[in-house]
Amino acid sequence: MEKLKPKVAGAVTLLSAWMVLGVGCSTSKTTDTSTATAEQTTTVQAPETKPAQPQPPVAKKQPKELTMHGDTRIDNYYWLNERENPEVIAYLNAENDYTKQMLANTEELQEKLFKEIVGRIKQTDESVPYKKNGYYYYTRFETGKEYPIYARKKGTLDAKEEIMVNANERAEGKSYYAAAGMDVSPNNKLVAFGEDTVSRRKYTIRFKDLSTGQLLKDQIPNTTGSAVWANDNKTVFYTMKDPALRSFKIFRHTLGTPTSQDKEVYHEADETFSTFVTKTKSEKYIIIGSNSTVSNEYRFVDANTPNASFKIIQPRERNLEYSVDHFGNNFYIVTNKDGATNFKLMQTPVTKTGKANWKEVIPHRSDVLLEGIEIFKDYLVLQERKNGLNELRVKKWNDPKTDYYVDFGEEAYTAYIGVNPEFDSQKLRYEYTSLTTPNSTYDFNMQTKQKTLLKEQEVVGDFNKDNYEAKRIYATATDGTKIPISLVYRKGLQQNGNNPTLLYAYGSYGISTNPTFNSVRLSLLDRGFVFAIAHIRGGQDMGRQWYEDGKMLKKKNTFTDYIAAAEYLISQKYTNPDKLFAQGGSAGGLLMGAVVNMRPDLFKGVLAGVPFVDVVTTMLDTSIPLTTGEFDEWGNPAQKQYYDYMLSYSPYDNVEKKAYPNMLVTTGLHDSQVQYFEPAKWVAKLREMKTDNNMLLLHTNMEAGHGGASGRFQRYKETALQYAFMLNLLGQNQ
Repeated sequence: MEKLKPKVAGAVTLLSAWMVLGVGCSTSKTTDTSTATAEQTTTVQAPETKPAQPQPPVAKKQPKELTMHGDTRIDNYYWLNERENPEVIAYLNAENDYTKQMLANTEELQEKLFKEIVGRIKQTDESVPYKKNGYYYYTRFETGKEYPIYARKKGTLDAKEEIMVNANERAEGKSYYAAAGMDVSPNNKLVAFGEDTVSRRKYTIRFKDLSTGQLLKDQIPNTTGSAVWANDNKTVFYTMKDPALRSFKIFRHTLGTPTSQDKEVYHEADETFSTFVTKTKSEKYIIIGSNSTVSNEYRFVDANTPNASFKIIQPRERNLEYSVDHFGNNFYIVTNKDGATNFKLMQTPVTKTGKANWKEVIPHRSDVLLEGIEIFKDYLVLQERKNGLNELRVKKWNDPKTDYYVDFGEEAYTAYIGVNPEFDSQKLRYEYTSLTTPNSTYDFNMQTKQKTLLKEQEVVGDFNKDNYEAKRIYATATDGTKIPISLVYRKGLQQNGNNPTLLYAYGSYGISTNPTFNSVRLSLLDRGFVFAIAHIRGGQDMGRQWYEDGKMLKKKNTFTDYIAAAEYLISQKYTNPDKLFAQGGSAGGLLMGAVVNMRPDLFKGVLAGVPFVDVVTTMLDTSIPLTTGEFDEWGNPAQKQYYDYMLSYSPYDNVEKKAYPNMLVTTGLHDSQVQYFEPAKWVAKLREMKTDNNMLLLHTNMEAGHGGASGRFQRYKETALQYAFMLNLLGQNQ
């Protein structure tokens, strides 16, 4: 879907916007009730009147019939999907103005929160460098600057810095900017990178000569932002997007030639799949992958002969998932073949890649999820998940007895494999964090088992992690399943049922919500909040089956798990319904919408970010980004069984005449993942139906997409808005 800038954005005043929408506007006049005449020397003062409460925008109704399987739904707000319609822009602007008016008394608090949050961030900062092909690569930030500087040093960290891309300079004059890729050619002379200036996740690939600092003339639009270099230093492969933003074609480009001459090397014609291109860590092969929710397919070509034809590794089969890496004469394959729900590791010769030749290296385990691998010359590292926690397992290729787990020294944490581009290394780079421990980067010597802390995220100010406590508790779901909840709060908290609490969850696509540190939430913890994560089904927090039990025709488990977590926090006297807040974004916004329909009484307020709430209509519209590739996540409503099930929980379709909690809904006009009109329609319908006097606010970033504002600090303006919304409801203005 083409991203179109509104023609009248910013040009419609609140008054004119409401008039367009049919909202009555009036001014309040004082009336002189005296009968004074010219002879009278005194006047009668009119009674003082309180300022009128801001009136919410009311979107016009324009009924549209939507019929499927003999069932007709009436969508009064379908027209809000007309991105270029001035009335749509007027409505969004009116909602923004209404939100600003309703939270006007929190503006000082918002500014205070924003300064707090930004004040904890080290202004001049730098990532831990990693070494690749003779250079150390890193990203750094300068004081007061919003965007990163991508740089490197040759041979040693004492060498002169070479700036590859300064995103601050590239972002000048743009309301939005994001860089992607940073793919350096094998001879270290050129860098390819992607640029998005609209927040639609459609990148134009540029090329820069690192010896002269000059940009090449080559420009490749409408891509995913990443270029993969062949070993000849002049051929790159890239992925193009279709009008629905699906990654659907792979092209080969030769530097210095027009893009019109680029060769299409692969077309993913199945709309339920998307495609990508990458390179093996060994630098030996270019790999094209095709993914759907339940199936994968890969093909390869030697990186030294980029003009050769790609060879398929294993043809796609429904419910056969696999991923590929290379070492020596073999491909290493993580797969669910033969019912390996939690995946297993297999190998196959490069010359015989079909599944009939796959041999087991690490067997399937019912209690351990194999999340991924990292291959080194002498070692194999496995990233696993057991009992909801990450584990890193180290094996030596030529010594079966060398098989051990890295000891992290804490009971609840998050650890994962970091950036390890060097093949011939005995050091494993990994990342570590917990709810109380800032993000930390370690180098682990796989031979000596010695670990070295390279960097712990610095939290500016008086932060002391010993002032906070984290724990894990378990709620019981409606079917008896134990649902983990991770908590963090300041030490000394009393379980008296009176603590403000923010309960976050996601619960879709098999994405696990790990217990990680975030300095931003200190602004809540230091004001007495409990922050909780509900590890609900739909993620993979407790293994692959956890995901399977929270999608398709089992999706409602996601919602009831979250409700069970909320009820448990209340029963254990962490909080109460008048101090409990819910938060989720994107598919987690769907969660928010479903939960407030099911149990609105549990929450004081709800933060719903870019919420996917119009499930049935969206999944019936294959022109909308992401729809076709997600039939195996949600179901295809073209089939009645899935239509009926989706309709039973779709938040937009299930809005009723009843009381709802206070709600702050946020979105971006140019969102490429969840289109802006889903939350806009939802809010319009809630306004029409709800019977309470609670706040219902919609804030649309008119210049951003799914990820919100670009830049290092500006994104926290919205965080400050959300926090102020909650604190205001609690009567806390400090």
